[in-house]
Amino acid sequence: MLKIIKLSLTIVSYLLILNSCQNQQKKLPPLPQDSAIQVYFNHDQSQGKEYVDPYRNINRTGDNLEEVIIRQIKAAKSTLDIAVQEINLSKLAREIVRKKQEGLKVRIVIENSYNLPLNQLNNNDGLAILKQANIPIIDDKEDGSKGSGLMHHKFIIIDGKKVVTGSSNFTLSDIHGDFENLETRGNANHILVINSTDLAKIFTQEFNYLWGDGVGNKKDSLFGTKKPSRREQIVKIGDTTMLVKFSPESQGKSWLETTNGLIANTLKTANNSIDLALFVFSDQEIANTLKNESLQGVKIKTLIDPNFAFQYYSEGLDLLGFALLNKCKYEKNNNPWEIPIKSVGIPNLPDGDKLHHKFAIIDDSIIITGSHNWSNAANNLNDETLLIIYNPLITKHFRREFDYLYHDAILGIPTYIQEKINSDKAKCF
Repeated sequence: MLKIIKLSLTIVSYLLILNSCQNQQKKLPPLPQDSAIQVYFNHDQSQGKEYVDPYRNINRTGDNLEEVIIRQIKAAKSTLDIAVQEINLSKLAREIVRKKQEGLKVRIVIENSYNLPLNQLNNNDGLAILKQANIPIIDDKEDGSKGSGLMHHKFIIIDGKKVVTGSSNFTLSDIHGDFENLETRGNANHILVINSTDLAKIFTQEFNYLWGDGVGNKKDSLFGTKKPSRREQIVKIGDTTMLVKFSPESQGKSWLETTNGLIANTLKTANNSIDLALFVFSDQEIANTLKNESLQGVKIKTLIDPNFAFQYYSEGLDLLGFALLNKCKYEKNNNPWEIPIKSVGIPNLPDGDKLHHKFAIIDDSIIITGSHNWSNAANNLNDETLLIIYNPLITKHFRREFDYLYHDAILGIPTYIQEKINSDKAKCF
C-alpha cells in the first residue's frame, strides 16, 4: 500500500513538473512589429508582456491596451476623432481632456445606450470626466432617430495620419478586467496602430458621416443604412495591402456586396487552413462557404465565445454537425454539416471574461479583423469596421494569439448540450 502511495505521489509530482514546463514553453520571445502597423493583445503570453492593472493593482500578463492608446493620443498634435461603442476608462479620458486643453480639436461618437447623463455616472467614470470637461460627444440619436442598430465602431483617427482600431471598446471589462471580479483579465481583445494618411482619410470620411454638424441642431448625422453604400477600398501601406469596408448594407443589397459577403469571398481564397476566433458567428451563408472549403480539404479550427457558441442560432453548431431547437423549431435555412469537424469549441478563459475577437487567419498569410461580428445585425444594422490585411508578420501575431487560446480550448459537443438535444427532441417530436 505504501509503495502505491509513493508511486502515486511520484506521478503527481511528475505531472506538476510537466505542466510547469508546458507553461514555461508558452512564454515565447515577443515578435517584432511591422514599422507601419503594430498589433497588441491584452492576453499576450510572450516574455516581457506584463503590467500592473492601474485600477485593481493586479500584476498580470498581456499588453496594456489602454496604455497603447494613451501613447498614441499623447503624440497627437492637432485632431482626435474617436468613434467607440463605449468608453469608461478614466486614465484614457483624462489624457483626452489634457489634449483638448492643449488646443486640439476633439470629437467623440458613442453608442446611445452608453451615453448616460452626468447625474447617472460616477465622477471617476471616463465618460463623466469627458462630459465635465465639455468634450463634444454625440451618439447615434443625433440623426433624429431613436438610434441605429448599434454604433459599434472602435477607432481613433489622430492628426489625419494615424488610425487606432481593433476589437476592443475603451472599457475596464474589455481591456483590464471587471473591477469587482479580480479573477478576470479583460475580454480577449486586440488593438492595431496603423500609420497611414491614406487609411486615415478613409476613416475620416466614415467619421464625418456620423458626425454631421456634431452637437448642433441640423440632425444631419448619418448612421446605419442612412450612410452612403460603399464598396471595400484598397490601401497600400508599405509592403502591406489592406482592404477596408464599413457596415451596414441595406437588406435590399446583394449579399455578396455586403461586408459578410466580403468575408465569405476572402475565405474562399484559402488553400490550406482557416482559423477563427469569433465573439458571435450567426451568418448562415458564411457557414455554407466554410462547408465548401472544408469539403475541398481546407483545415478549419473555430473558437466562439462561450455565451454564443451553443445558442440555437450559432453557426458553430453547423460545423459540429448538429442543430438546436428553439420553441420546437429549427432555424430557417439551417445547414448542419453531413461531414462535421471536431475542431470547434470555446476558449478556456477566466470566469467572467469573453472571447471578444472577430478575426480569421487564412493560410497564415491573411487576417480578417475589425469591430464587425459575423452576424446579420453587424451586416445590416450596425456601424462597423472590417479590415482584411495581407501581411505575414502581422499574421504571426494573430497566429500566436489563436494558438494560445486554442491550446487548452474545450472542443466538440459538451455533454449538457447533447442532453439538451435529446431532451428537446423527446419533448417536441
